[in-house]
Amino acid sequence: MDTPKLNTDPVRRFDLSLPHGITLACRGSGLGRTRVMLLHGFPEAAFVWDEVMARVAPQAACVAPNLRGYPGSSAPTEVSAYRPRHLVADVAAAIEALGAPLDLLVAHDWGGALAWNLAAQRPELMRRLLIVNSPHPATFLRELKHDHKQQVASAYMNFLCRPDAHLRLAEDGFRRLWPFFGDADWLTPGLREQYQDAWHNGGRGLTGPVNYYRASPLRPPLGADDALHRLELPDEAVTVRVPTTLLWGEQDKALLPGLLNGLEHWVPQLDVRRVPEASHWIVHEQPDRVAELIQSLLD
Repeated sequence: MDTPKLNTDPVRRFDLSLPHGITLACRGSGLGRTRVMLLHGFPEAAFVWDEVMARVAPQAACVAPNLRGYPGSSAPTEVSAYRPRHLVADVAAAIEALGAPLDLLVAHDWGGALAWNLAAQRPELMRRLLIVNSPHPATFLRELKHDHKQQVASAYMNFLCRPDAHLRLAEDGFRRLWPFFGDADWLTPGLREQYQDAWHNGGRGLTGPVNYYRASPLRPPLGADDALHRLELPDEAVTVRVPTTLLWGEQDKALLPGLLNGLEHWVPQLDVRRVPEASHWIVHEQPDRVAELIQSLLD
């Protein structure tokens, strides 16, 4: 298919129709042959990258898709449609449609979970990888199995797997979602409105986004016989041989520093950038730092 052309407007919106029947609503900015894709997490959407893309736009053509289930994108209703292999296939097809290989894949939170898997399975689709506060599956599995503090920090995942989670999150103006951001002085009235629009999701609500948790095998165990204890991830399935930079806000309350221990075993070409004062939401807290790191990786 033809590659969508980007212009110099702050944000250009377009739909990307993929060969397997999924459509992703995208935001684009910038010009040039250098290509960057940015993947969002939960409970966010592609708009969270707007400020970063505006800074990178003079150097590269940037695309930020709304992932499956998020605003404007295809949103199958069945939980099985959100298994990791389907989500990773969406990103792979989007990269191929836009012109592989990417110069840089940037990914945060759930977007990072997809990017880790994609980089292990399809390294030819990207030249470099930048992960922002998203755990590698091997260290996440290890910590969920053996570290009580990480089990407690991730307990919210079991709540999000409840059949009524999407309804409970929407109650009282999404009062259960706002605390996810902690003490967020960056959360302006304009951003709050963008978040609420994303969570209403054109009337579809949060079913798609919470289905990511329902379909994932990685969640804190609920007992000694939990299936997580029997889960194994072979090294060959999760080893990333793409040059990788990891930007990590150390004040992340949900993803603890132990997730970085031993990561070099699965990511041999790894550069870790720790930011002691930043939280999980470093993209909002320090967009200049994120944009400058992207620019330096492109250089």
